[in-house]
Amino acid sequence: MCCPGTQKGTNLTTVHAKGSAKSVFSKGPGRGDDAADRALQLVLASLEDSKAEDIVSINIVGKSALGDYMVVVSGRSNRHVMAIADHLISDLKDEGLGNARVEGLEAGDWVLIDAGDIIVHVFRPEIREFYNIERMWAAPEIEDGTVH
Repeated sequence: MCCPGTQKGTNLTTVHAKGSAKSVFSKGPGRGDDAADRALQLVLASLEDSKAEDIVSINIVGKSALGDYMVVVSGRSNRHVMAIADHLISDLKDEGLGNARVEGLEAGDWVLIDAGDIIVHVFRPEIREFYNIERMWAAPEIEDGTVH
């Protein structure tokens, strides 16, 4: 079964290049420019402004009740990871999106920011490579009856 608002076989992962965050998410009937999409655009703009690297967003609608989008980015060092997270938290608050729940800010290896509809993971590159969570979430769905 495919995700609501998406078509079977569509690409649910977007890699964002600096200065040009294009979206390849398919829009199903009745899905317009809603709050989650606007929040995603705010998050992407904040991350690009903070010079976050390798920005990847994943549409998780129908895959998880955690939110609508997951965003995974890298910072060059612990200090850069913490600065990216601080900047994003501030931007979310300034735009009236409330106080995001944050984990891992003290260490700066992997910061998780839960902004409701958007979940953001900010990693140091080697930590991101080790956990490789975007691969897990972007994996194609297994069809019913394909059990090994």
